[in-house]
Amino acid sequence: MYPLLFRAVLSRFDPEFAHHAGMAVIRVLGTPPFSWATRAVTRPDPSLRVETLGLTFPSPFGVAAGFDKNAVGVRGLAALGFGHVEVGTVTAVPQEGNPKPRLFRLIADRAVINRMGFNNAGADAAARRLARLRRGAPDTVIGVNIGKSRVVEVENATADYVASATRLAPLADYLAVNVSSPNTPGLRGLQAVETLAPLLRAVREASGTTPLLVKIAPDLPDEEISAIAKMAVAEGLAGIIAHNTTISRDGLLTDAATVEAAGAGGLSGAPLKERSLEVLRVVREAVPADFCVIAVGGVETPADVQERLDAGATLVQGYTAFLYRGPFWGREINRGLVSRGTVRA
Repeated sequence: MYPLLFRAVLSRFDPEFAHHAGMAVIRVLGTPPFSWATRAVTRPDPSLRVETLGLTFPSPFGVAAGFDKNAVGVRGLAALGFGHVEVGTVTAVPQEGNPKPRLFRLIADRAVINRMGFNNAGADAAARRLARLRRGAPDTVIGVNIGKSRVVEVENATADYVASATRLAPLADYLAVNVSSPNTPGLRGLQAVETLAPLLRAVREASGTTPLLVKIAPDLPDEEISAIAKMAVAEGLAGIIAHNTTISRDGLLTDAATVEAAGAGGLSGAPLKERSLEVLRVVREAVPADFCVIAVGGVETPADVQERLDAGATLVQGYTAFLYRGPFWGREINRGLVSRGTVRA
C-alpha cells in the first residue's frame, strides 16, 4: 500500500520537504501514548539481540546517519523497531549546509542523490537534545556521527573533530568519525592513512571510554580500504562503518538527463548493493572477528540484511529505502529476519 501512496502522492513533493514532514510524524510516534501503541506492533523479537561495542542492540538493523541530523526523531525511530539510531552528521559549528535544492530522488533506481553538506544545528544543540534523551529514553542505542565544520580549514580538522567529540562522546553510546562525505570540500582527503591515523588518535583520546568508529567511502580502491581497516584496529578503534554514499553514477536506470540535472552529490540506495558487499568483505578480511563492522548501502529487504550478516557484518544500517518502503520498514526487516530462523550464517 505504501509504495502506491508514495508514487501517487508523496513523490510529488519536494524530497527535503517530504523528509521534514515525515520526521514530524516520526516525532509524534515517539511520544506517549502513540509510542506505546507503535512499540506494541514493532518491538524486535528478543532473538535478534546483538552484543557488540559493550552494548546490547535490540536488533542488528538500525538507522544510518543522515536521516536524523539533529537528534529530534530518536524516540520515534526506536518506537518503529530500529535497533539503534545514528544521529548526525553533527559539526562543532552550526551550519546551513549547501544551497537548495540539494536532495533528489531517482525513483527508477530506488535511490537518492544528496548534497546536503552537513546541515545541522551544531554540537551544543545536539548535546542538549541527547541529554534530554538520556533522561527520557535511556535504553535506546544512540550513535553520534561527527564531521568537519565547513568554516574550518582541512589542516585544522583534528581540533574541530576533537571539539565535537569532547562535547558529544559522554552522551553517545558510540561515536563515528565521518571523513567520507563527498559534500564537504576536502573532507575525503582526510582518509589517507597518514592523515587519518593522527586524527583518529586525537579523537579517541578525547572520546574517553565511548567506543569510536570511522566511516569510510566506497570509492576508495580496495587496498586503501584494507589499509584503513587495519589502521583502525592498530589505533584502538572499536569498529568501522562501511560505507558512505558514492560519487559514482554507473549502472543507473534513471535517464542520463535527469541524473545530470541533479548534479553533484552522494548517491545512496539500491545501486550500491554490489559495491557495499565488496567493501564489507574487504573490511572483514582485514580486521579481527570480534571487531565491529557496520554495513551500510543498498539495503532494502530482510534478505539484504541477512546477506550482509552472513558476509561478516556485526550490524547493518539503512536510510534510503525508508523513503520507498515506508514507516514500517524496520518492522519488515526484523520480522523477515526472524522468519528466516537466524540472523547469523
